[in-house]
Amino acid sequence: MIEAKSIPEMENNPASTMEIAPEKRNSALLVIENLHVWFELKRLGFVHAGYVRAVDGVSFELDRGDSLAIVGESGSGKSSLMKTILGLNQPVKGDIIFDGQRLSELGGSQLRHYRSKIGFVQQDPYSALPPFMNLRSILSEPLKINRVSNSEERIRRILKVMDEVRLTPAEDFIQKFPHMLSGGQQQRVVIARAMVMEPKLIVADEPVSMLDASVRVEILKLMGRLQESHNLAVIYITHDLSTVRYFSKRIFVMYAGKIIEMSPVDEILNNPSHPYTLALLAATSEPDARNAEKMREVPAGEPPSLVNPPTGCRFHPRCPRAIAGLCEVKDPPYFTVAPDHQVACWLFE
Repeated sequence: MIEAKSIPEMENNPASTMEIAPEKRNSALLVIENLHVWFELKRLGFVHAGYVRAVDGVSFELDRGDSLAIVGESGSGKSSLMKTILGLNQPVKGDIIFDGQRLSELGGSQLRHYRSKIGFVQQDPYSALPPFMNLRSILSEPLKINRVSNSEERIRRILKVMDEVRLTPAEDFIQKFPHMLSGGQQQRVVIARAMVMEPKLIVADEPVSMLDASVRVEILKLMGRLQESHNLAVIYITHDLSTVRYFSKRIFVMYAGKIIEMSPVDEILNNPSHPYTLALLAATSEPDARNAEKMREVPAGEPPSLVNPPTGCRFHPRCPRAIAGLCEVKDPPYFTVAPDHQVACWLFE
């Protein structure tokens, strides 16, 4: 773990962060406040070579039963943020508060209990499921790790969650191995494993990107039903804006370690504000073949290096509307462009 006090440049690294209302710290299920996740680089195994600023000043809150989507290109920091929420990465600065408890204060059995209340749906079901275990063993494993020792209770939970994800009749599936299932069925097993500990929060990392188009909507609707029936909070991580409307209520657009726009789903899809959000929407696949030949203006280039990110707005090297003398110098704060719609862009000053 990198200690925050060992990073002198952090104090000179202003970030656009949202202020969390004091009442939200107590009532929200999950509070992320000014979170920084940096990874140290070393040459030859011991020579300090800088830091990868994977998450750099992210703040938001998530209520019980609420859902949000975090969208952005590969390299925007989505996965690092996700792993930190799961307790796999250690932040160098900032707080994660889950159900009133600070993650930094948990250890041992408390940390295991915290992780049991967050279900994780992986992107690739083919590699997420151990090929040498049948479904009964796969779904029993988290229960055993979390010391559900009663075998009858384990079977009850397994059969219940298999019914909920529509792997029925369960007796026909419980002894099968992953290779005996279709891709959609494998993803249902991954969802069942995330649900078997009866979590309060589900983190879904691109849960449909590896599936056929015909199965994607079915899996998204399944997750929507589970969210509603269990009053689950959901964080849906994706780069595909075409899927977020199925069960996400809010969208956070992430770029180079920062959240640059946040809004309710319909508002941001109908009234995108940040030039990067416009670029993401322009890159969304077009289902209407009549529009396939239309040229779309998508900014060239790739996300910047997170070792030496640009000064000012991190999107300015690719932005067609960058303001000379401002965007490359000053990091923009959040501006309100509509109710509950905020954007970190100097165009809206």
